[in-house]
Amino acid sequence: MDAVVSILAIVAGIIGVAGSILPGLPGTPVSWIGLLMLYIWGNGTNAAGEEISMRTLIIWAVVVAIVSVIDYVVPMWFTKITGGSKYAERGALVGLIAGIILTPIGMILGSFLGAFLFELYYTRQGAGQALKAAIGSFLGFITGTGLKTIVSVIILWKIFVFAF
Repeated sequence: MDAVVSILAIVAGIIGVAGSILPGLPGTPVSWIGLLMLYIWGNGTNAAGEEISMRTLIIWAVVVAIVSVIDYVVPMWFTKITGGSKYAERGALVGLIAGIILTPIGMILGSFLGAFLFELYYTRQGAGQALKAAIGSFLGFITGTGLKTIVSVIILWKIFVFAF
């Protein structure tokens, strides 16, 4: 039974890492579920015989929640700090949502183009300002994706440590 749970937890961790990059998969929450599976049904001990603690699960649940929220907020925030207006922030969000149905490239381009077009159309400040806002949106998207990926990889590493 422990081997099956360990394999399922590792699969959840791998899906979580993939979901940090690919649209349509929750990413970090799936990674955390792999850790939870080891806690509930698996042996859940590391090489030194230490078990996964409830404290570890709670800490990682909080980290996953924070990173999940940051992932949705940071593209808009980066757009704002690069001089983009509320329109660019909204455009980045609209473009990101529209890009979800495409590949990850669609999400990146959607966020970038949404910020650019909304800024250009609604503020009429010119292409230079709209480009700055779009670059901020792109940097925000990359930052959010990077944070999710880092957290998912760390959780996957913890799953490996506690699975074997």
